[in-house]
Amino acid sequence: MRQAVEAQVLNPHCELGEHGLRQILSDVIEEVRQSVSQDIDGAEILHSLLNAAWLQSLLKVYECLQRYLRDSPAPALDYSSGLSLELLIDIRSLPSCSEEAKELYHLLRQPHLQALLSAHDTIALKDYEPVLPPMPEDLPDDEEATRIVCLVKNKQPLGATIKRNEITGEIFIARVIHGGLADRSGLLHAGDRIIEVNGFPVDGMEPEQVIQVVQARSHGTIMFKVIPITERPVHNQTMLYVRAMTDYSPQQDPAIPCADAGMSFRRGDILEIVDQTDALWWQAKKLPSSTACAGLIPSTNLLKRKQREFWWSQPYQPHTCIQTLSTVEEEEDLMAIDDKCVEADEEAFDSEELREEEDDFRSNIEGIYLAGFRRSMRLCRRRAHSTTQPSCNTRCPSSCYSALNSPYEEVVRYQRHSEDVHRLIVLLGPSGVGVNELRRRLVEMNPNIFQGPVPYTTRAPRGYEESGREYFFISREVFENMVYHNRFLEYGEHKGNMYGTSIESAKEVLNSGKICVIDIEPNALQAVRTHELRAFVIYVKPPTLERLRETRQDSYITTNYYVNRPFKDEDFQEMEEAARKIESNYWQFFDHVIINNELQDSCVELLTAVMRAQDEPQWVPASWIRPTSES
Repeated sequence: MRQAVEAQVLNPHCELGEHGLRQILSDVIEEVRQSVSQDIDGAEILHSLLNAAWLQSLLKVYECLQRYLRDSPAPALDYSSGLSLELLIDIRSLPSCSEEAKELYHLLRQPHLQALLSAHDTIALKDYEPVLPPMPEDLPDDEEATRIVCLVKNKQPLGATIKRNEITGEIFIARVIHGGLADRSGLLHAGDRIIEVNGFPVDGMEPEQVIQVVQARSHGTIMFKVIPITERPVHNQTMLYVRAMTDYSPQQDPAIPCADAGMSFRRGDILEIVDQTDALWWQAKKLPSSTACAGLIPSTNLLKRKQREFWWSQPYQPHTCIQTLSTVEEEEDLMAIDDKCVEADEEAFDSEELREEEDDFRSNIEGIYLAGFRRSMRLCRRRAHSTTQPSCNTRCPSSCYSALNSPYEEVVRYQRHSEDVHRLIVLLGPSGVGVNELRRRLVEMNPNIFQGPVPYTTRAPRGYEESGREYFFISREVFENMVYHNRFLEYGEHKGNMYGTSIESAKEVLNSGKICVIDIEPNALQAVRTHELRAFVIYVKPPTLERLRETRQDSYITTNYYVNRPFKDEDFQEMEEAARKIESNYWQFFDHVIINNELQDSCVELLTAVMRAQDEPQWVPASWIRPTSES
């Protein structure tokens, strides 16, 4: 054994074979073991060392490396991609080919196989691009004050803005966009001073000239020489999700540092705020996002100020983009639906009492009471605008007041647990679009699951009516007391009688385990968007004017002058105008939009949306999940 060790020491480059070192180690361990039995000093320590697991593993690694160096694989061809292309051409040129040839042709065309062959050729040719440039030899003596940053670009935006010190002419990085190339590299930071770009000194240059230098290299390696900022701020950012309560277009905002770096959004869009370090300009992504790069949006305080001061009159003080950033394209949320035998919402205030009784009676179908469908309740809504109603912040301080007074509403992802009560389903839309008909059909589908709340009224009960079934019959004094204490979701007066749907009635349906479905006027949205009801708001939108004429040619509307008359073009135009007003004021509160294009399709979509609201995660106001002490 000693001879073998001595030979290896004298000639360290001799071949030991696959298990050579392991054999030598075994011989050494054996001799040490004999020495231990003879009580030789130090042998026990050496014995434990040679038996250590880490040493055994290290020797195995060494043997594997030696074996690789001795038998390193070499590519048989360095043009396999070209060979596969030639083979595809040959197979395709055959007048007739076998099934095996067809299968081979199909396999060779697969993208993953082509990528594998391309990677093989790259390694075979050792063509490892890009090649980084060598470090400059004429570095200044104070080289620790500068940093050379090389970024490999592949037509993606750098994701940074620059600004110029007007006094010194120095160029600084103003902002690094979250998710952009500069941000992912971790090498450039806001406040860093740029000395050179691709070897060109930039001091004294205009920002637009610096951009031209950068854009001259659309892909490949871009080298920056920078003086890093001495004290970099530590960001402890918390992800924040908000719903936009207003529209914003960076191209129309002269105050934005870089319009191309901005992100447009519309009311109702969900935004992920990824950076709030700048008090004026946040960085955000619009969900769902297909890009890693964020965009600039005005902060809450800035957007409030813009809304107060008419932002388009603000002075233009831009930074300049290092390179144009991609912006997320806006998408219209189009959802399909209709109404062949739609019930007309626009009813006469002076309809005959007999007709009102018939409507009430028809609401009680086979013992199933469809609360809230009576004409009297719908009619009084038309006059609800003229009644004195509590202000929004009095009714709903938790979410609605803050939402109406803030450009962003903080939201969280909410998943209803099976033991929780269902979410309130709220339908709304312009008169005549078919809201009531859709609601009625939904309840009729399964009255064991869907139910409406029993409304309150001050009128006297009729012979067939029972308090708590058709209505809760109460005195006017009690009704006004309930109004004073904000106990109604909505209320109004018709023919001297008061009608209203209480919050408690809706909660009773929800606490019974059923899904409560109501239809309301838009001005009642404040009352249903609370952490107790957690309303899922579905807006029923009218289709095009041509489709309205087609689907409502056999439908009727009741007006102040005619009991039942066919729809006219004026009715359709009024419906469209009402829809525009609703969307202009309340679009940000809609969780789902149904275009009532075909009634049967609309019913299916409504049912799908209702069940999705109960079973799938939804974005809801954060105040619903963690209510404030005021709510």
